[in-house]
Amino acid sequence: MSNVDELEALLRPPAMEMPPYPPKVITLASGEQMVVRQIDRDEVPTLLKAIAPLIWVERDFYDVVAARLFGELLAYKRYRVRDEYCLVGLIDGVLAGIVNGRAVNGDVGMSYHTITIRRGLRVGSHMFAAKMEYHMEYLNQKEVLIVAESPIGFRRWMIEYPLQKKYEVQHELGGVPSWTLTRDTYFKAKPRLVSGRRPVPPELLERAKTITLPGEETVKAQVLGEKGEGA
Repeated sequence: MSNVDELEALLRPPAMEMPPYPPKVITLASGEQMVVRQIDRDEVPTLLKAIAPLIWVERDFYDVVAARLFGELLAYKRYRVRDEYCLVGLIDGVLAGIVNGRAVNGDVGMSYHTITIRRGLRVGSHMFAAKMEYHMEYLNQKEVLIVAESPIGFRRWMIEYPLQKKYEVQHELGGVPSWTLTRDTYFKAKPRLVSGRRPVPPELLERAKTITLPGEETVKAQVLGEKGEGA
């Protein structure tokens, strides 16, 4: 191993063994079917292309969320964040939403961001619920630490579940202190908020293997021109 390789090994964080998130399909209010699946590191550049135009959109704090999500996914690709994951929502293979987070340890999860590309269909809410499902049912964690960066996010996460204050713990994203989703709260909210079925039909799963971007102008039009759950 070269000196560069040895140094790179020192710079990369240790990795926890994390089970994969099994894909599922959600029928949206429009009747369209959205496949939710986990991405691999080699798919990150595609997501960065979708996120980059939103860094300049101030509405509903898309700028803050997009900028942070861009950095988090880049750090994930370059092995500079510990135990991160990312899930995407795809409608006929077209990107509709992104969520990410990480495992702090075996018991505690850290929710990072939820961003909606296709608004007006509660895509963000479904994606956030999938993220909580991953923490609680596949990582089997005791709690997830969460903050909101927009009023829409606060209504969707803090109020709708409802979350509990855990102000003695500062969230990694800064801003306000943490709120927490416990296992008890999650399983009480699950019948109302967690949707989808498994296994995903083979033809839907095949279309979801490749992420197609809706195009920069389409993304901006959807974000600026429609009402929805936001980032």
